[in-house]
Amino acid sequence: MPTYEFRCKTCGSTFDVNRPLAESSAPASCPEGHDDTVKLLSMAGLAGKTTGGGQGGGGCCGGGCCG
Repeated sequence: MPTYEFRCKTCGSTFDVNRPLAESSAPASCPEGHDDTVKLLSMAGLAGKTTGGGQGGGGCCGGGCCG
């Protein structure tokens, strides 16, 4: 299950919420009970991207020889 990071605009705390992808845009209350929160941008899903050739992922060799 994906983990999403939120920040509370009221108290400034940062906290994680585990929820299904289908609920990724749902609002979250901070642990202190405040409702004015914002979901933070996560870079976790961007690993494995390449800058050329149109291939990506596949571990150590881009998926061409070790898959």
